[in-house]
Formats: sequence, structure tokens, C-alpha cells
Amino acid sequence: MLRGISLTALPGEVMVLVGPSGCGKSTLLGIMGGMLAPSAGVVRCAGAVPADCLNALTYVFQDFSLLPWRTVAGNVGLVLEDRLSRKACAERVAEVLSLTGLAEFAGAWPRQLSGGMRQRVGIARALAVWPACLLLDEPLSALDAQTRDLLLDEFAALITAAGTTTVYVTHNLGEAVRLGHQIVVLSRRPGEVRDVVRVDRPLAGRRADDPALMALEQRLWGMIRDDAAVAVRDRIVDAG
Repeated sequence: MLRGISLTALPGEVMVLVGPSGCGKSTLLGIMGGMLAPSAGVVRCAGAVPADCLNALTYVFQDFSLLPWRTVAGNVGLVLEDRLSRKACAERVAEVLSLTGLAEFAGAWPRQLSGGMRQRVGIARALAVWPACLLLDEPLSALDAQTRDLLLDEFAALITAAGTTTVYVTHNLGEAVRLGHQIVVLSRRPGEVRDVVRVDRPLAGRRADDPALMALEQRLWGMIRDDAAVAVRDRIVDAG
């Protein structure tokens, strides 16, 4: 459940949604992407969609959802079939694989890739349609901490290079401060906007051990700590 939400994702920026478990982060993302209908209110998309955009709003989920019988190039090209000519499709796939550092793995099968590499393929597939807005629902949560930390730097570089407006849901505050231009802090249910924190620094070069980012992470945790404790207590009661 959400209440009184009013937000604007700015062009070319990353909006990160954080808050206690069950506060409605994924629900809000689903409403933004048109997958869920709000009981009240509207979602507006402003501005012109780029001429080469094949899908204005594109999701990346926690599940990599790669087809095991297709190569890396085949999985990325899946979203382009019947939309571009064979030549244009091959060119777009090659471009996206180069952008995501996957060019040398074009012929590899998903089973041959690590979890981090498979997730990168999922991101490449999403970027292949040149989305006007990229919606990511905890895309790194299934990965181990070391892989996630390495991918954060790559994520920042990809988002910067693609220049795509991005809305990113995470429960990990370290990810939030590394990737967000504006970080939206939601309260526990019914989810309301408690604060919107801006980080006016380039994504490239943000480090996990940066004192300013560590301080911001602690500030965010201070906002949601009590709500998170209540959410855990409620889940224990429900389970009982």
C-alpha cells in the first residue's frame, strides 16, 4: 500500500527507491512501469521518446531469465526479433555487447557464465531496445557481496554511458549511495515519502569506502531503522 506519492525521475538520472521491507518499493516501480494500476493518481511520461527507442519502459528483474538454449548474443537479440531487420539486429546486438563488455562472450551459453555475467547479459538485453527509462527491481540481490560490489562499478559506468533515465529499487543502502542521484526514502506501510536525498556527484568514481558516502548511508539507515524493526516484528507476528 502506498499513500501520497509525488515524485519526478529526471532525465538521465538515477532515482533509487529505498525503505523497510514491505513498504511498497516494488509496487511503486510496477505502477511506474504500467504493470500495476494505481487505485488513485496518475503516472505521466514527459518528453519525446528517442527515435531509435523500441520500448520506452524496460524492466530488469532479480531473475536473469536467460534462455539456456540461446547464446549470449541470441538472448540479447531476442527482444529485437521481428522489430529490426536481421542486419540491423546484429549491429544493435554487437553494439550493446560492446557497451556491456560482453563482446568476447557473444557465443557463450548461459551455463558457462557466472551469476554476475548472466546478470550483465540481462542488462544488455534491456539496453538493446534503447529504453527511454530503465526500471530495475533489486537486480543485484541474488548475487554474493563480492560480485555485487564489482558490478556496482560496472553498473555506474553503463548507466553513465547509456544516459538512460533509471529507477532502481534496492534494500541495500550501499547500492543506493553508489548509484543514486536522488534517493527516495519510503516509510513502512502505507508507504509514504519520508525524504528525498540528492547526491550531486558523478556516478563514476564513487567508492564504497568514500567517507561522505558512508556518512550518507548511515543517515539513510537512521531514517528507516525504526520502521525496519517494526516491519520485522510484524512479519514475526504474521508468521506466528
